[in-house]
Amino acid sequence: MKKIIITAALTLLSLTSHAVLAQSGDYPSQPIKMLIGFAAGGPTDVIGRLLAQHMTVSMGQSVVVENRSGANAMIATKEVAKARPDGYTTLFASLSYIVNPLLLKEKAEYDPLKDFVPITLAANLPLVLVTGFDSPFKTLDELINRAKSAPDTISYGSSGNGGSAHLAGAMLGTITQAKMLHVPFRGNAPALTEVMSGRVSFMFYPSIGIASLVADKRLRVLAVGSAQPLADFPGVPTMAASGFPGFEQTAPWVGLLAPAGTPAPIIARLNTEMLRALNQPEVQKRLIELGAISVGDAPVQFKSFLVGDLDRWAKVIAAAGITAD
Repeated sequence: MKKIIITAALTLLSLTSHAVLAQSGDYPSQPIKMLIGFAAGGPTDVIGRLLAQHMTVSMGQSVVVENRSGANAMIATKEVAKARPDGYTTLFASLSYIVNPLLLKEKAEYDPLKDFVPITLAANLPLVLVTGFDSPFKTLDELINRAKSAPDTISYGSSGNGGSAHLAGAMLGTITQAKMLHVPFRGNAPALTEVMSGRVSFMFYPSIGIASLVADKRLRVLAVGSAQPLADFPGVPTMAASGFPGFEQTAPWVGLLAPAGTPAPIIARLNTEMLRALNQPEVQKRLIELGAISVGDAPVQFKSFLVGDLDRWAKVIAAAGITAD
């Protein structure tokens, strides 16, 4: 028993000493892990690696990206939630961070507002509403009117239940009170193929790569889910201009978080370094190429965003009856 008490005391002393050192300005004194819950090559991974590369230079310590893919990013999320709150394990998260607990409840095994400390919202990736080029719908109004007059004749595709395209389509349905059919696929690409063929009426899709398909007359963009019109789609109205104000807030996002209990000075340092990386001209250029819009805010602002995001999607999921399966 005495040995156990001594061991516990030494462990506590080690943790306390590490936190004190970190807050005294010695942070970081070792590499920082940035866990990402998706495989390499996706937008979350690409943006996370881009920022980690610049943070490595400015912090004088390596920011190492580690992919822990699986279970819609829950493997990585739960690992970071249980990590030591010393600033050396962080999570580069996306929309699934908020959606998983809403769909899975206690099975998600984490609370997005209690088990983590927000650092910064890095970027948004606006979705665009697309239909096949030969579709009878030339405007969003025409699409919505058909959905209202002929329930379940209009379908929308997605990469699967609970994903950004599904949630955006479900939100459009709940706002307009139009009954539309959700058609999930295993990935965005096969869903888009069906939209181009006309077998699926429309879908919300990331803006990257769409411009060439529009130019080739395979797709038509009816509206863009950004606050301002997008240069790649001249003349295409925003969702707000089409009668859906605030729809830009549904854009998938990526941001950095740390385990709950991470000291405030460490959070502040990570926020400063992330914002410095986001402001680099080459980073801004690459984000534009990826169809992303840079944000970069304070931890308190990111926390407020997460609270709103949780409330927004909880209402949509309840209204649309969305389940994990």
